[in-house]
Amino acid sequence: MADATTPVEALKDGIRRFAAARGWEPYHTPKNLAMALASEVGELCDVLRWLTPEESVAAPADPALRETLADELADIANIVFLLSAHTKIDLSDAIAAKMAKNAIKYPPPA
Repeated sequence: MADATTPVEALKDGIRRFAAARGWEPYHTPKNLAMALASEVGELCDVLRWLTPEESVAAPADPALRETLADELADIANIVFLLSAHTKIDLSDAIAAKMAKNAIKYPPPA
C-alpha cells in the first residue's frame, strides 16, 4: 500500500518528532509558540530591514542572503506548524476559510 502522507504532513510529523526527541513539548504552549513566532518574524525582518525595495526583490539572487532568508522562513514555518498542531487547527481549512472571508472583504475592482 502506498504512503498516503502528504509532504506537509511529513514535515509536520518530522517537526513534532524533533521537538519530542528533545523534550521541548512542555514549552510548546500556544503562548510560547506565538512569542517564538514573533521572534522569528523579527529575525526575518532584520535580514531585510535596511534594504531598498529593489534590493529586497534582488536578495534571493545572492546565495548567502537566499540561505539566510530560507533559514528564517523555515523557522517561521516550523513554529506555525507546531502552533497549528498544539491548537488542533488544520491549516488547510483555516487558510481556505480566511481566503473566502478575504474575497468578501476585498472584492476585486469593478
